[in-house]
Amino acid sequence: MATQRTQGYPVVIIGAGRGGAALLEMFMEDNLVKVVAIADSDSAAPGIKLARQNGIATYTDAAEALQACKHYHNCIVYNLSHDDSIADEAAKVFGDKRVASGLEVKLFWQMVTNLKQIKGDLEKSQHQLQSIIRNVMDGIITINEAGEIEGFNPAAEEIFGYSQQEALGANLKMLMPEPHQSAHDSYIQRYLQSGQPRILGVRGREVIAVRKNGEQFPMELSASEMMLGGHRYFIGIVRDITERKRAEQKIAHLAHYDYLTDLPNRALLLDVLNHSIALARRNKHKAAILFLDLDGFKKINDTLGHDAGDLLLKGVSNRLKGTIRDSDTVARVGGDEFILVLDNIESDENAILVARKIIAALAQPFDLMGQQSHVGGSIGISMFPDNAADPAQLVKQADAAMYLAKQSGKNTYRFYRDVAPQKDDQ
Repeated sequence: MATQRTQGYPVVIIGAGRGGAALLEMFMEDNLVKVVAIADSDSAAPGIKLARQNGIATYTDAAEALQACKHYHNCIVYNLSHDDSIADEAAKVFGDKRVASGLEVKLFWQMVTNLKQIKGDLEKSQHQLQSIIRNVMDGIITINEAGEIEGFNPAAEEIFGYSQQEALGANLKMLMPEPHQSAHDSYIQRYLQSGQPRILGVRGREVIAVRKNGEQFPMELSASEMMLGGHRYFIGIVRDITERKRAEQKIAHLAHYDYLTDLPNRALLLDVLNHSIALARRNKHKAAILFLDLDGFKKINDTLGHDAGDLLLKGVSNRLKGTIRDSDTVARVGGDEFILVLDNIESDENAILVARKIIAALAQPFDLMGQQSHVGGSIGISMFPDNAADPAQLVKQADAAMYLAKQSGKNTYRFYRDVAPQKDDQ
Protein backbone atom coordinates (compact mmCIF):
# COMPACT_ATOMS: atom_id res chain seq x y z
CA MET A 1 0.00 0.00 0.00
CA ALA A 2 1.28 3.47 -0.84
CA THR A 3 2.37 5.71 2.01
CA GLN A 4 -0.25 8.33 2.85
CA ARG A 5 0.56 11.97 3.54
CA THR A 6 -1.35 14.36 5.79
CA GLN A 7 -1.45 18.07 6.49
CA GLY A 8 0.43 17.99 9.80
CA TYR A 9 2.77 15.46 11.34
CA PRO A 10 0.96 12.06 11.77
CA VAL A 11 0.57 10.92 15.39
CA VAL A 12 -1.02 7.95 17.16
CA ILE A 13 -1.91 8.19 20.86
CA ILE A 14 -1.99 5.03 22.94
CA GLY A 15 -3.92 5.63 26.14
CA ALA A 16 -7.06 7.76 26.06
CA GLY A 17 -7.40 8.55 29.75
CA ARG A 18 -7.21 12.09 31.16
CA GLY A 19 -3.66 12.60 29.90
CA GLY A 20 -4.39 11.16 26.44
CA ALA A 21 -7.52 13.31 26.12
CA ALA A 22 -5.60 16.45 27.06
CA LEU A 23 -2.83 15.58 24.58
CA LEU A 24 -5.40 14.98 21.85
CA GLU A 25 -7.10 18.30 22.64
CA MET A 26 -3.78 20.14 22.40
CA PHE A 27 -2.81 18.45 19.11
CA MET A 28 -6.21 19.28 17.63
CA GLU A 29 -5.44 22.99 18.17
CA ASP A 30 -2.09 22.72 16.34
CA ASN A 31 -1.97 22.62 12.50
CA LEU A 32 1.51 21.06 12.62
CA VAL A 33 0.14 17.79 14.06
CA LYS A 34 -2.45 15.39 12.67
CA VAL A 35 -3.78 12.72 15.06
CA VAL A 36 -4.63 9.75 12.88
CA ALA A 37 -5.76 7.37 15.65
CA ILE A 38 -6.13 6.93 19.40
CA ALA A 39 -6.41 3.66 21.28
CA ASP A 40 -7.52 2.56 24.74
CA SER A 41 -8.89 -0.70 26.10
CA ASP A 42 -11.70 1.33 27.69
CA SER A 43 -14.07 2.32 24.89
CA ALA A 44 -15.63 4.93 27.19
CA ALA A 45 -12.31 6.68 27.95
CA PRO A 46 -12.53 10.51 27.63
CA GLY A 47 -9.99 10.58 24.80
CA ILE A 48 -12.01 8.01 22.82
CA LYS A 49 -15.18 10.09 23.19
CA LEU A 50 -13.38 13.28 22.10
CA ALA A 51 -11.85 11.52 19.08
CA ARG A 52 -15.22 10.17 17.94
CA GLN A 53 -16.75 13.65 18.20
CA ASN A 54 -14.05 14.95 15.86
CA GLY A 55 -13.96 12.11 13.32
CA ILE A 56 -10.65 10.59 14.50
CA ALA A 57 -10.20 6.82 14.26
CA THR A 58 -10.48 5.00 17.61
CA TYR A 59 -9.32 1.54 18.66
CA THR A 60 -9.58 -0.68 21.72
CA ASP A 61 -6.52 -2.67 20.60
CA ALA A 62 -3.19 -0.80 20.56
CA ALA A 63 -1.75 -3.18 17.92
CA GLU A 64 -4.52 -2.26 15.49
CA ALA A 65 -3.87 1.44 16.07
CA LEU A 66 -0.19 0.88 15.27
CA GLN A 67 -1.14 -0.82 12.02
CA ALA A 68 -3.24 2.26 11.14
CA CYS A 69 -0.21 4.44 11.77
CA LYS A 70 1.96 2.27 9.52
CA HIS A 71 0.40 3.74 6.41
CA TYR A 72 1.54 7.29 7.23
CA HIS A 73 5.02 8.65 6.56
CA ASN A 74 7.09 9.23 9.73
CA CYS A 75 4.21 8.47 12.06
CA ILE A 76 5.05 8.96 15.77
CA VAL A 77 3.47 7.02 18.62
CA TYR A 78 2.82 8.63 22.02
CA ASN A 79 2.37 5.89 24.61
CA LEU A 80 0.48 7.26 27.61
CA SER A 81 -0.55 3.82 28.78
CA HIS A 82 1.39 1.79 31.35
CA ASP A 83 1.96 -1.04 28.88
CA ASP A 84 5.70 -1.30 28.22
CA SER A 85 5.11 -3.85 25.48
CA ILE A 86 3.85 -1.09 23.16
CA ALA A 87 7.44 -0.25 22.24
CA ASP A 88 8.06 -3.85 21.17
CA GLU A 89 4.87 -3.91 19.14
CA ALA A 90 5.88 -0.64 17.45
CA ALA A 91 9.28 -2.08 16.61
CA LYS A 92 7.60 -5.03 14.90
CA VAL A 93 5.44 -2.64 12.84
CA PHE A 94 7.93 0.12 11.99
CA GLY A 95 11.27 -1.56 12.45
CA ASP A 96 12.67 1.59 14.16
CA LYS A 97 12.14 3.61 17.33
CA ARG A 98 9.07 5.79 16.93
CA VAL A 99 7.53 5.48 20.36
CA ALA A 100 7.70 8.17 23.01
CA SER A 101 6.93 6.56 26.36
CA GLY A 102 7.94 6.39 29.99
CA LEU A 103 10.13 9.31 31.14
CA GLU A 104 10.05 10.83 27.65
CA VAL A 105 6.28 11.11 27.71
CA LYS A 106 6.31 12.37 31.30
CA LEU A 107 8.84 15.09 30.44
CA PHE A 108 6.96 15.94 27.26
CA TRP A 109 3.69 16.07 29.17
CA GLN A 110 5.16 18.41 31.78
CA MET A 111 6.48 20.66 29.03
CA VAL A 112 3.12 20.61 27.24
CA THR A 113 1.28 21.37 30.48
CA ASN A 114 3.56 24.31 31.27
CA LEU A 115 3.33 25.70 27.75
CA LYS A 116 -0.43 25.33 27.79
CA GLN A 117 -0.57 27.19 31.11
CA ILE A 118 1.65 29.95 29.74
CA LYS A 119 -0.45 30.11 26.58
CA GLY A 120 -3.62 30.33 28.65
CA ASP A 121 -2.17 33.10 30.82
CA LEU A 122 -1.04 35.04 27.73
CA GLU A 123 -4.41 34.62 26.07
CA LYS A 124 -6.13 35.77 29.26
CA SER A 125 -3.86 38.82 29.55
CA GLN A 126 -4.30 39.63 25.87
CA HIS A 127 -8.06 39.26 26.20
CA GLN A 128 -8.10 41.57 29.22
CA LEU A 129 -5.92 44.12 27.40
CA GLN A 130 -8.09 44.01 24.28
CA SER A 131 -11.22 44.38 26.42
CA ILE A 132 -9.75 47.48 28.06
CA ILE A 133 -8.73 48.95 24.69
CA ARG A 134 -12.17 48.22 23.22
CA ASN A 135 -14.10 49.67 26.15
CA VAL A 136 -11.91 52.57 27.27
CA MET A 137 -13.50 56.00 26.80
CA ASP A 138 -10.37 57.52 25.26
CA GLY A 139 -9.27 56.89 21.69
CA ILE A 140 -6.11 54.79 21.32
CA ILE A 141 -4.22 55.05 18.03
CA THR A 142 -1.00 53.20 17.16
CA ILE A 143 1.17 54.13 14.19
CA ASN A 144 4.42 52.80 12.76
CA GLU A 145 7.52 54.75 11.73
CA ALA A 146 5.95 55.51 8.35
CA GLY A 147 3.03 57.24 10.07
CA GLU A 148 0.59 54.48 9.09
CA ILE A 149 -2.19 53.60 11.50
CA GLU A 150 -1.91 50.05 12.89
CA GLY A 151 -4.29 50.36 15.84
CA PHE A 152 -7.62 52.21 16.03
CA ASN A 153 -9.94 51.35 18.91
CA PRO A 154 -13.76 51.83 19.01
CA ALA A 155 -13.44 55.11 20.95
CA ALA A 156 -11.22 56.47 18.17
CA GLU A 157 -13.85 55.36 15.64
CA GLU A 158 -16.51 57.33 17.53
CA ILE A 159 -14.29 60.41 17.92
CA PHE A 160 -13.13 60.69 14.30
CA GLY A 161 -16.00 59.04 12.41
CA TYR A 162 -13.77 56.54 10.59
CA SER A 163 -14.31 52.81 10.93
CA GLN A 164 -11.34 50.69 11.97
CA GLN A 165 -11.28 49.17 8.50
CA GLU A 166 -11.03 52.66 6.93
CA ALA A 167 -8.32 53.80 9.34
CA LEU A 168 -5.94 50.83 9.38
CA GLY A 169 -3.10 51.36 6.93
CA ALA A 170 -3.98 55.01 6.34
CA ASN A 171 -1.58 57.82 7.24
CA LEU A 172 -2.27 59.52 10.55
CA LYS A 173 -2.17 62.93 8.89
CA MET A 174 -5.72 62.44 7.62
CA LEU A 175 -6.80 63.25 11.20
CA MET A 176 -4.96 66.61 11.18
CA PRO A 177 -5.78 70.04 9.75
CA GLU A 178 -3.35 72.09 7.71
CA PRO A 179 -0.54 73.06 8.08
CA HIS A 180 0.16 70.08 10.36
CA GLN A 181 -1.21 67.60 7.79
CA SER A 182 1.41 68.51 5.18
CA ALA A 183 4.20 68.65 7.76
CA HIS A 184 3.39 65.44 9.64
CA ASP A 185 5.71 63.09 7.74
CA SER A 186 8.60 65.50 8.19
CA TYR A 187 7.85 65.66 11.95
CA ILE A 188 8.40 61.90 12.22
CA GLN A 189 11.51 61.90 10.02
CA ARG A 190 13.02 64.77 11.99
CA TYR A 191 12.47 62.87 15.24
CA LEU A 192 13.90 59.62 13.85
CA GLN A 193 17.00 61.47 12.68
CA SER A 194 17.56 63.79 15.63
CA GLY A 195 15.91 61.96 18.52
CA GLN A 196 14.49 65.30 19.66
CA PRO A 197 10.79 64.84 20.52
CA ARG A 198 8.24 67.56 19.89
CA ILE A 199 5.13 66.10 21.50
CA LEU A 200 6.29 62.69 22.76
CA GLY A 201 6.01 62.38 26.52
CA VAL A 202 3.77 65.45 26.81
CA ARG A 203 0.55 64.65 28.67
CA GLY A 204 -2.70 66.34 27.79
CA ARG A 205 -1.38 68.51 24.95
CA GLU A 206 -4.26 70.42 23.35
CA VAL A 207 -4.36 70.19 19.55
CA ILE A 208 -6.90 70.63 16.76
CA ALA A 209 -8.03 67.49 14.93
CA VAL A 210 -10.32 66.75 11.98
CA ARG A 211 -13.23 64.33 11.78
CA LYS A 212 -14.13 62.34 8.66
CA ASN A 213 -16.83 64.90 7.80
CA GLY A 214 -14.22 67.70 7.78
CA GLU A 215 -15.27 69.20 11.12
CA GLN A 216 -12.37 70.51 13.19
CA PHE A 217 -12.51 70.05 16.96
CA PRO A 218 -10.28 70.50 20.04
CA MET A 219 -8.54 67.34 21.19
CA GLU A 220 -6.29 66.39 24.10
CA LEU A 221 -3.32 64.22 23.09
CA SER A 222 -0.82 62.18 25.11
CA ALA A 223 1.81 60.55 22.87
CA SER A 224 4.53 58.00 23.61
CA GLU A 225 6.67 55.46 21.77
CA MET A 226 7.53 51.80 22.25
CA MET A 227 9.80 49.17 20.72
CA LEU A 228 8.22 45.82 19.91
CA GLY A 229 9.89 43.03 17.96
CA GLY A 230 12.67 45.38 16.86
CA HIS A 231 10.17 47.87 15.42
CA ARG A 232 9.30 51.33 16.69
CA TYR A 233 5.69 52.33 17.25
CA PHE A 234 4.04 55.55 18.41
CA ILE A 235 0.96 55.45 20.59
CA GLY A 236 -1.48 58.31 20.95
CA ILE A 237 -4.21 58.49 23.59
CA VAL A 238 -6.76 61.06 22.43
CA ARG A 239 -9.79 62.66 24.00
CA ASP A 240 -12.42 64.89 22.40
CA ILE A 241 -12.59 67.98 24.64
CA THR A 242 -15.24 69.87 22.68
CA GLU A 243 -17.72 69.88 25.57
CA ARG A 244 -15.04 70.83 28.08
CA LYS A 245 -13.91 73.78 25.96
CA ARG A 246 -17.51 74.91 25.56
CA ALA A 247 -17.97 74.76 29.32
CA GLU A 248 -14.75 76.72 29.86
CA GLN A 249 -15.84 79.34 27.33
CA LYS A 250 -19.24 79.57 29.00
CA ILE A 251 -17.66 80.06 32.42
CA ALA A 252 -15.28 82.69 31.01
CA HIS A 253 -18.22 84.42 29.30
CA LEU A 254 -20.27 84.46 32.50
CA ALA A 255 -17.31 86.00 34.32
CA HIS A 256 -17.28 88.98 31.96
CA TYR A 257 -20.85 89.33 30.68
CA ASP A 258 -24.19 90.04 32.33
CA TYR A 259 -26.26 86.85 32.54
CA LEU A 260 -29.53 88.61 31.65
CA THR A 261 -28.66 91.06 28.85
CA ASP A 262 -25.37 89.47 27.67
CA LEU A 263 -23.79 92.91 27.84
CA PRO A 264 -20.29 93.34 29.31
CA ASN A 265 -20.40 93.48 33.12
CA ARG A 266 -18.52 95.87 35.41
CA ALA A 267 -15.34 93.76 35.42
CA LEU A 268 -15.07 93.71 31.62
CA LEU A 269 -16.10 97.37 31.40
CA LEU A 270 -13.09 98.42 33.48
CA ASP A 271 -10.77 96.52 31.10
CA VAL A 272 -12.44 98.17 28.09
CA LEU A 273 -12.27 101.59 29.72
CA ASN A 274 -8.58 101.21 30.57
CA HIS A 275 -7.87 100.28 26.96
CA SER A 276 -9.98 103.16 25.61
CA ILE A 277 -8.25 105.73 27.83
CA ALA A 278 -4.80 104.41 26.87
CA LEU A 279 -5.75 104.59 23.19
CA ALA A 280 -7.18 108.11 23.53
CA ARG A 281 -4.07 109.28 25.41
CA ARG A 282 -1.76 107.86 22.73
CA ASN A 283 -3.76 109.34 19.84
CA LYS A 284 -4.63 112.58 21.67
CA HIS A 285 -8.35 111.94 21.23
CA LYS A 286 -11.30 112.48 23.53
CA ALA A 287 -13.39 109.74 25.10
CA ALA A 288 -16.76 110.01 26.81
CA ILE A 289 -18.27 107.97 29.63
CA LEU A 290 -22.09 108.00 29.84
CA PHE A 291 -23.71 106.73 33.05
CA LEU A 292 -27.39 105.83 32.47
CA ASP A 293 -29.95 105.11 35.19
CA LEU A 294 -33.48 104.20 34.11
CA ASP A 295 -36.37 106.40 35.27
CA GLY A 296 -39.49 104.48 36.29
CA PHE A 297 -37.95 101.00 36.35
CA LYS A 298 -38.84 100.31 40.01
CA LYS A 299 -42.51 101.06 39.37
CA ILE A 300 -42.64 98.52 36.51
CA ASN A 301 -40.83 95.94 38.60
CA ASP A 302 -43.24 96.45 41.53
CA THR A 303 -46.45 96.49 39.48
CA LEU A 304 -45.77 93.97 36.70
CA GLY A 305 -43.30 91.72 38.47
CA HIS A 306 -39.64 90.76 38.02
CA ASP A 307 -40.26 88.83 34.80
CA ALA A 308 -41.54 92.02 33.20
CA GLY A 309 -38.58 93.90 34.70
CA ASP A 310 -36.14 91.42 33.18
CA LEU A 311 -37.88 91.69 29.80
CA LEU A 312 -37.60 95.47 30.01
CA LEU A 313 -33.85 95.33 30.77
CA LYS A 314 -33.31 93.11 27.73
CA GLY A 315 -35.27 95.53 25.57
CA VAL A 316 -33.30 98.50 26.90
CA SER A 317 -29.97 96.77 26.22
CA ASN A 318 -30.98 96.08 22.61
CA ARG A 319 -31.97 99.71 22.05
CA LEU A 320 -28.75 100.98 23.64
CA LYS A 321 -26.67 98.84 21.31
CA GLY A 322 -28.52 100.43 18.41
CA THR A 323 -27.47 103.95 19.46
CA ILE A 324 -23.69 103.45 19.42
CA ARG A 325 -20.97 102.50 16.94
CA ASP A 326 -19.37 99.06 16.77
CA SER A 327 -16.21 100.55 18.26
CA ASP A 328 -18.10 101.79 21.35
CA THR A 329 -19.16 99.74 24.36
CA VAL A 330 -22.31 99.50 26.48
CA ALA A 331 -22.26 97.57 29.77
CA ARG A 332 -24.78 96.74 32.47
CA VAL A 333 -23.19 97.57 35.83
CA GLY A 334 -26.17 97.32 38.20
CA GLY A 335 -29.88 96.59 38.44
CA ASP A 336 -31.00 99.33 36.03
CA GLU A 337 -27.66 101.07 35.55
CA PHE A 338 -25.71 101.08 32.29
CA ILE A 339 -22.39 102.66 31.30
CA LEU A 340 -21.43 103.53 27.72
CA VAL A 341 -17.84 104.17 26.61
CA LEU A 342 -17.53 106.27 23.45
CA ASP A 343 -14.11 106.18 21.79
CA ASN A 344 -12.65 109.03 19.73
CA ILE A 345 -15.66 111.22 20.44
CA GLU A 346 -13.84 114.39 19.20
CA SER A 347 -16.18 116.86 20.93
CA ASP A 348 -18.73 117.29 23.72
CA GLU A 349 -21.38 117.88 21.04
CA ASN A 350 -20.98 114.30 19.77
CA ALA A 351 -21.50 112.98 23.31
CA ILE A 352 -24.68 115.09 23.50
CA LEU A 353 -25.92 113.58 20.22
CA VAL A 354 -25.53 110.03 21.61
CA ALA A 355 -27.25 111.00 24.89
CA ARG A 356 -30.20 112.43 22.97
CA LYS A 357 -30.39 109.30 20.78
CA ILE A 358 -30.56 107.19 23.96
CA ILE A 359 -33.35 109.31 25.46
CA ALA A 360 -35.27 109.15 22.17
CA ALA A 361 -34.83 105.38 21.89
CA LEU A 362 -36.12 104.85 25.44
CA ALA A 363 -39.11 107.11 24.82
CA GLN A 364 -40.75 104.49 22.61
CA PRO A 365 -43.08 102.16 24.61
CA PHE A 366 -41.97 98.65 25.58
CA ASP A 367 -44.29 95.69 25.11
CA LEU A 368 -43.97 93.73 28.36
CA MET A 369 -46.04 90.57 27.99
CA GLY A 370 -48.85 92.49 26.28
CA GLN A 371 -48.59 95.52 28.58
CA GLN A 372 -47.41 98.80 27.04
CA SER A 373 -44.90 100.41 29.42
CA HIS A 374 -42.70 103.50 29.41
CA VAL A 375 -39.38 104.33 31.01
CA GLY A 376 -36.97 107.21 30.73
CA GLY A 377 -33.28 107.64 31.35
CA SER A 378 -31.10 110.04 33.30
CA ILE A 379 -27.60 110.31 31.84
CA GLY A 380 -24.39 111.67 33.35
CA ILE A 381 -21.41 112.41 31.10
CA SER A 382 -17.70 112.70 31.95
CA MET A 383 -14.97 113.44 29.42
CA PHE A 384 -11.37 112.31 29.03
CA PRO A 385 -9.06 114.18 29.37
CA ASP A 386 -11.16 117.23 30.31
CA ASN A 387 -12.52 115.90 33.62
CA ALA A 388 -10.02 113.22 34.66
CA ALA A 389 -7.36 110.82 33.40
CA ASP A 390 -8.12 107.93 35.75
CA PRO A 391 -10.79 105.46 34.50
CA ALA A 392 -12.31 104.83 37.94
CA GLN A 393 -12.50 108.58 38.58
CA LEU A 394 -14.23 109.14 35.26
CA VAL A 395 -16.91 106.59 36.21
CA LYS A 396 -17.48 108.33 39.56
CA GLN A 397 -17.79 111.68 37.81
CA ALA A 398 -20.31 110.32 35.29
CA ASP A 399 -22.28 108.84 38.21
CA ALA A 400 -22.34 112.21 39.95
CA ALA A 401 -23.52 113.91 36.75
CA MET A 402 -26.29 111.29 36.41
CA TYR A 403 -27.65 112.17 39.87
CA LEU A 404 -27.67 115.82 38.83
CA ALA A 405 -29.72 114.83 35.75
CA LYS A 406 -32.26 113.12 38.03
CA GLN A 407 -32.42 116.18 40.24
CA SER A 408 -32.99 118.29 37.11
CA GLY A 409 -36.26 116.55 36.30
CA LYS A 410 -35.09 113.14 34.96
CA ASN A 411 -35.08 111.88 31.38
CA THR A 412 -32.26 114.26 30.51
CA TYR A 413 -28.46 114.45 30.53
CA ARG A 414 -25.84 116.46 32.40
CA PHE A 415 -22.04 116.82 32.13
CA TYR A 416 -19.73 116.50 35.10
CA ARG A 417 -18.71 120.13 34.53
CA ASP A 418 -22.26 121.00 35.58
CA VAL A 419 -21.65 119.26 38.91
CA ALA A 420 -18.30 120.91 39.70
CA PRO A 421 -19.60 124.49 40.30
CA GLN A 422 -22.11 123.15 42.84
CA LYS A 423 -19.27 121.42 44.72
CA ASP A 424 -17.28 124.65 44.66
CA ASP A 425 -20.23 126.57 46.17
CA GLN A 426 -20.32 124.14 49.06
